[in-house]
Amino acid sequence: MTAPGPAHEEEVLGKAYDARLVRRMLPYVAPQARWIALSVTLMFVVIGAQLLQPYLIKLLFDVFIPRADRAGIAALALVYIAATTVELLARYGQLYSMELTGQNVILHLRDRLFRHLNALDSSFFDRHPVGRLMTRVTTDIESLADLFSSGVVSLLGDSVKLIAIVVILWWLNWRLACVTFAMTPFLFLLSVLLRGRIRRSYRDVRRRIARINAYLQESISGMLLVQLFRRGEVNRREFDAINSEHRDAELRSVVYESSFSAIIELVGNVAIALIVWYGGREMVRGVLTFGTLVAFLNYTSRFFGPIQDLSGFYAVLQAAMASLERIFALLDERPTITSNPLPAALPERARGRIDFEDVRFAYRDGEEVLHGIGVRVEPGEKIAIVGATGSGKTTLIKLLIRLYDPTSGAIRLDGRDIRTLPLPWLRRQVGVVQQDHFLFTGTIASNIAFGRPDLPRERIEVAARLVHADRFVRGLPKGYDEEVRERGNNLSVGQKQLLSFARALAYDPAVLVLDEATSSVDTETEILIQDALRLLLEGRTSIVIAHRLSTIVGADRILVFHHGRIVEEGTHRALLQARGIYHRLYQLQFGLETETSGPLPLAAPEIST
Repeated sequence: MTAPGPAHEEEVLGKAYDARLVRRMLPYVAPQARWIALSVTLMFVVIGAQLLQPYLIKLLFDVFIPRADRAGIAALALVYIAATTVELLARYGQLYSMELTGQNVILHLRDRLFRHLNALDSSFFDRHPVGRLMTRVTTDIESLADLFSSGVVSLLGDSVKLIAIVVILWWLNWRLACVTFAMTPFLFLLSVLLRGRIRRSYRDVRRRIARINAYLQESISGMLLVQLFRRGEVNRREFDAINSEHRDAELRSVVYESSFSAIIELVGNVAIALIVWYGGREMVRGVLTFGTLVAFLNYTSRFFGPIQDLSGFYAVLQAAMASLERIFALLDERPTITSNPLPAALPERARGRIDFEDVRFAYRDGEEVLHGIGVRVEPGEKIAIVGATGSGKTTLIKLLIRLYDPTSGAIRLDGRDIRTLPLPWLRRQVGVVQQDHFLFTGTIASNIAFGRPDLPRERIEVAARLVHADRFVRGLPKGYDEEVRERGNNLSVGQKQLLSFARALAYDPAVLVLDEATSSVDTETEILIQDALRLLLEGRTSIVIAHRLSTIVGADRILVFHHGRIVEEGTHRALLQARGIYHRLYQLQFGLETETSGPLPLAAPEIST
């Protein structure tokens, strides 16, 4: 395991603003129109209350104090308190309504992403790392929350506030206003110069975050191997390196953003100094009142705040646009495996006849895995498949349940090409027990009833009893209501296999596929399962991929796969007598010779999936 390279790095796409992406967001934003309208209305109330306060101070110094109007001063104080209160309440309502809008949009968009991921086929997940997909549903979605909470409405509010302040200052004293705005061109020039660097630093930060996510996902998923092979120290060094790179990228970003903020603060202070200098001179000449000077100082301090916010909005907007680009790129992915509508004549349960007709398949162009597989499985027949690693056994099952489609040829269920069948119906007919038994967080009962949440408790318990899982389940503190931890980490491997077996039986499929289903149970448990299988597989088509040849001795037919082809076919006894690959596998596994066998070969293919 090495630190993630370019294949794991996050692709940062798009422009700082993309109207096409904004238009695609409208269907998610439009239902929140009432909340957005409320937020905008309250925003104008906030701006009005804020801009009224400095003018009240001007009136205090220019009107009421010179007149020694105590009543007027008291009234003015009450108006000031009222303006402050209105600003507080309106700001609360405005922020709440905007946050609510953002969270509602995120709720529906994240739900749309999750449903879309569920609809994509296996080939998509083969091409995309899990860590990157997790980033789409979490980090990228959260970037949109920032856009709503401190983005669109704030941009409008800050723009309106800036324009209003400019108008007010110009109205109060245009000469002093010119002095105040003398530094503004410098700010715009600085913004243009730093914008590119801020954007590049942001892209670098996103790449580093993606590398951390990919490395963490891989490390945690493979933690058992990391500990067994004592890779902990090496992994810590690798993670320290990519974590330090992320810190350095963040610091570079902070340098640019902090520099810009500091310069805005400096320019604001210079502007105030100019106001004091020029305004003081004007007061000495008697052409400027003290109240106007104080108002100018207040309005100026409020002027540079929105400019600083606008600079921050650029980073927020860029993050949101990059996230939207990736989110919609994911939503634009189309599954290669499509489902047809349910035909009216389709029975509720299939008979179970399966035909593989010259089936060929390649995961990648030019690298064919299956070469012209042709075989028929009759209803109720028990077929076993054995062969070396990579011979195509599990791939054939993936084609049967349409995780992939054949490159050429056809697979038929009861005479119908499975590509013409609705996916839910097809996968209802075929139950699969895999070697890697995945359990979900929940209860024992919910895992057995997975896929059929309405299954009665009696059926759940019967399925567990038939595979001899009932005994250990009832020994748990809460029995069938015992909580299963993530991936079933509080259960042994054998127990998870038994539950997975019970899940397939509770599903009651017409065709049952066992893909190394008994590889992790002890011999005693395996004997119990074989005893149950004699009853459970009666009248049900079954395909068994086996590592232990002892589990398939009683199969009606055994298919021997070699390099993606069926090279031998027959019963256990017939294949032993043929003295081919199956005969060598049998000798290798049991370490004995049959009556017709010669010396053991020097090498024989291993059986695994």
